[in-house]
Amino acid sequence: MSLSDEIMADMKKAMKDHDKIKLNTVRMIKSALMNEKIKLGHDLSADEELTVLSREKKQREESIEEFINVSRNDLAEETKKELAVVENYMPKQMSKDELSEIVKKTIEEVDAKGKSDFGKVMKALMPKVKGRADGKEASAIVRDNLN
Repeated sequence: MSLSDEIMADMKKAMKDHDKIKLNTVRMIKSALMNEKIKLGHDLSADEELTVLSREKKQREESIEEFINVSRNDLAEETKKELAVVENYMPKQMSKDELSEIVKKTIEEVDAKGKSDFGKVMKALMPKVKGRADGKEASAIVRDNLN
C-alpha cells in the first residue's frame, strides 16, 4: 500500500471514529505531501515523501519543546498526539547501537582521520539513515567517533 493510499484509509477511519486529532494531523500530512508534489512538479518518490514526513515530525518536536518552555502543557500534549500520528508513517527508528555501527562503517568508508572530516562523514551518513535516525543524535555519535 502506498503512502497516499494509507493516508486516505487512515483519514476515512479517523472520520468514522470521530478522532479529530488524528483526522487533522492526517489532513496536514496529506496537504504537506500535495504541496511538495506541486512544488516539485512530479509525483513524489518514497525518499521525497520521507523528507516531507521528517519535516512534519521535526516541526512537531520543536513545537512541543516551545510549548513546554512557555508552560502550555495542554498544547504540548495535543502536539505529542499529533507527533505519534506522524511517526506511524515513518520507518522504524534505529537504535543507538545500530546507528553507532553505521557511523563506524561510514567513517571507514570515507577514510576519515579527525574532526576536520566531520562534514564528509555526515554527507555520506545521512542518506543511509534518513528518516530512521535523528540528525542531532547522528552528529553527536560522529563527533564522539572522530575524537
